[in-house]
Amino acid sequence: KPNEIRRLKIQIGPLSSSSSVGGSALVEMGLTVALATVRGPIECARRSDEVADRAIVDVTVKTAPFASAVDRRVTNPNTDRRLIEASNMLKKAMEAAILLQLYPRARIEINVVILADDGGRLCAGINAATLALQDAGVPMKDFVCACSAGYATDGNTDTTLVDLNRREESMAGGQPAVQLPCAMLPQRGTVVFAQCESRLPDYAALERVMEAAMDGCRAVFDIMQEAVREKASSVFSARSGDAKIIDAFASECELIS
Repeated sequence: KPNEIRRLKIQIGPLSSSSSVGGSALVEMGLTVALATVRGPIECARRSDEVADRAIVDVTVKTAPFASAVDRRVTNPNTDRRLIEASNMLKKAMEAAILLQLYPRARIEINVVILADDGGRLCAGINAATLALQDAGVPMKDFVCACSAGYATDGNTDTTLVDLNRREESMAGGQPAVQLPCAMLPQRGTVVFAQCESRLPDYAALERVMEAAMDGCRAVFDIMQEAVREKASSVFSARSGDAKIIDAFASECELIS
């Protein structure tokens, strides 16, 4: 449906057992998959990078060569313009929520890898980075939830779309499709990032698309909040000794037999 988000699946801590990763999260928004890892707070590599009263955030966004069925080029995140722009936007969204003043002269490193790209990869990356930060125990003011919105014109009827996929982001009727990715702090009602590169007919259209994107962010927040609660509940159960250990190999053998 045009006013509903795509299927959202979340896995918190898939790589957290690694000693080099403080927190991780895997987010699937429809067919778009993003994996985020967090290191830190750690010491800055150079003294010139340190800030006396807060931590700095380093964000790197990468795409796997097999992520898109259209473009299979091997991209360098240090030179590719689109990846550099995505890294800067994700950095600004995260800086708006992290309590950086608690870690002066430190550095928080966020790496996001787009494993599959079917539209909305920046929104999936922001959501994955938020959950990875929470898995790493980095204090935040609020969740940072992201979702895109747009609208399609069919004659005299304008249909508002939420959480656009690649087909909906492509050209429509010879005109560039309207796309507005948005990130917000849902419990505070604060928009921390919004970008629209398409030409809108009037201010009312911008308000309509913006409100649809914010509704999508709130829907994403409900699912992310439930995933964090389930993760916390499983951790508390394990610490109290009430967790159930499932032997996957034994279960698979039982199914085969």
